[in-house]
This record gives sequence, C-alpha cells and structure tokens, in this order.
Amino acid sequence: MGSVHGPSAGHTAESDRKVIVAGAQLGPIHVDTPRSEAMGRMVKLMEDAHQQGVKLIVYPEIAPVTFFPRHILEEDELEQYFENEQEAGGDPTKLANLKPLFDKAREFKMDMYIGYAEHAPESPTGKHVHYNTAVYYSAAADSVISKYRKVHLPGTFEPYERKDATNQLEKRYFLPGNLGFPAFRAPGLVPNAVGKKSGAKPNEPDTLGQGDPIIGMLICNDRRWPEAWRPYGLQGAELVLCGYNTTAWAPELLGTSKKVSTKEKAKEEALFHNKLCVTYNSYANACFSINVAKCGVEDGKYPLIGGSCIVDCDGEVVVEAKTEEDELIVAEIDLGMCRRGKEKVFAFQKHRRTEHYGIIVEQTGVVEPALL
Repeated sequence: MGSVHGPSAGHTAESDRKVIVAGAQLGPIHVDTPRSEAMGRMVKLMEDAHQQGVKLIVYPEIAPVTFFPRHILEEDELEQYFENEQEAGGDPTKLANLKPLFDKAREFKMDMYIGYAEHAPESPTGKHVHYNTAVYYSAAADSVISKYRKVHLPGTFEPYERKDATNQLEKRYFLPGNLGFPAFRAPGLVPNAVGKKSGAKPNEPDTLGQGDPIIGMLICNDRRWPEAWRPYGLQGAELVLCGYNTTAWAPELLGTSKKVSTKEKAKEEALFHNKLCVTYNSYANACFSINVAKCGVEDGKYPLIGGSCIVDCDGEVVVEAKTEEDELIVAEIDLGMCRRGKEKVFAFQKHRRTEHYGIIVEQTGVVEPALL
C-alpha cells in the first residue's frame, strides 16, 4: 500500500500543459456603432492580450455588431449584420469585416474564438441560409480548424405584440446549428504534446490527456443545456469556449415572479444563472471554460449582463470581469488538472449507465406521469 503522497492517494500533480488564455469582453455596440470602431476595440483587446503572453483569446457571440435579433428587420436591412462566406470563398479568415482581426492573430501567433452572424456558403441561389456561428482560428495551422453553429436558439419567430417589449428573434433570423458538437485538437498551445508521429495511439492509458488540447465550442443559450456540454465531455474536452449576449431584463422572454419583479432583481438572477451554468458544467465534464459577454446597455435601453469568467475544471471561477465595458480577463490554466475529474468522480467509462438515459433523446417536451 502506497504512502498518502504516492499514486494510491490519487494526487494530481502540476503538469507542463499550461497555457495563458483570455476572454475579451466587449461593452455595448449600438445600432449606429461603425464596424471600424468595433473592430478597433477588438484589436486593442488582442494587443493587450499579446502584451500579457496570451496564446488563446475568446470574443463574444455576434461580436462585431449590436445584438440585432432584438429588432424587426427586413431582408435588405438584415444582411448588413451578416458575414457572407460565399464572397470569401468559404474561408472565414478572408471575410472583409473580420480580416483585420485574423491578420492580427496571425501576427501575434494567437489562437482565437470569434462569434459572428454567418451567411452560409451553402446558401442555395436566391435563398439566404443564416447561422449564429463561432469559429476557431489556430495560429499554428494558420487557418480556421473548427466551426460551430448555435444549436439552442432561444426566443420566438414572431415579435411580441407589446411595442415596448424586448424581442428575441433568433428563431426568425437563424437556422438551428447543423454541425453538432465536434471536439477538436488545437496544435501548438502546450509544449511536448504527444502526437501520432511519435507512434503513440489515442485512448491508450499512457496517452490520455497527453496530446494537443481538446477543445469544444458553444454559443450563449447552449451553455444552459447539459446536453450541449456532455458530448464534449465524452470526447475528453479539456477546454470549452462560449461567447454570449444575454439580456438583463426581458420579462416577455424570461417571465417574472415575486423573486424577480424588478429590473435589478432580474439582472441579479441572470448573472447567477450564467455562473451556475458554466461552473456546474465545467465541473461535471472536468474541463476548463472561457465564457465571454458582450454587455452593458445597447442603444440606451437594452441591458446585457457582463459576468465574463474563466472557470477551472473543478467549477471554480479563476477570474471574472469587474465591469460592463471592454475588459480583458487573463489566466494561466493547467489542463493537466482535468485528469482528476476525468479519472475519479466523472470517470464516465466506469460510472455512466446509458441503458437508463433513453428518454433524453427519445423525448423533446415534458410528458407528465398519469394523474392519480
């Protein structure tokens, strides 16, 4: 029997799988904010990150523009908010509006998650196909190596009848994501990563947690759904990236109760739920997460919560934004810490009972038991 300090104690030592990461929170972007101004702010945050040695930066959902799904827009008005990948030959790095950011990431050798409204390259002639999208740019590969399209679209298709209501029209302007939840490896982020050139094989005891970092992406409302995180957990994800635009007050969308009868209380609840989602799901999947807001009051009347944070694999907030303005949050994270959760409490291969989970995929809405 080993000593309390030996392997039998299950101690997880520090590893060399450390990387400096950042969340680039954005303050309000208004309807009349020029694209050039918003892009300048985003580049400034990246420059600040570079000065601090950051290797991966995460921006919010639909980062470069105002949160336009709150507005009723005709098709010709709508297109100004979308990035047309047809015109870029399907290569996000060549999108005219976003190119300055990709160029700067290339210069700094910095990986990047960026959210934007996508006019998809597979759009049939004469018909626009739109998604709420995020991509991952790898500096080592000098290309976008993964794309994610938001699956859980909140809100309604038709606007609310009350003229002063805050609409949430993502179902009107986007299709649900069609790419699923594919995890991917990001090259060059950690030293001494085990690769196939060494002859090593994946999923062997001596290679688990030793390869290039395994990453997953979510967008906004997805973070509320455990079904979105678990596929990443089952692929061994060590880091989940999520940008969001979350309203602080929208009673028609979110409902009210005695607890949240005022704007102040509703905002407190929204911040609490945001943190609850990302801390629990990081813990339950033994992964770090970087969660980044576009926040503040847009157009003088639409409040969005802040609360951008980096969370560790035990569900603890490592660093959290203090403002509702442009703000960079930075942390050095050790992905080796994920091994404890993945090998102990959440050792899926030992403890999951899939024979009892059928209802999760066989049923969508609630079906109550028979009345007594």
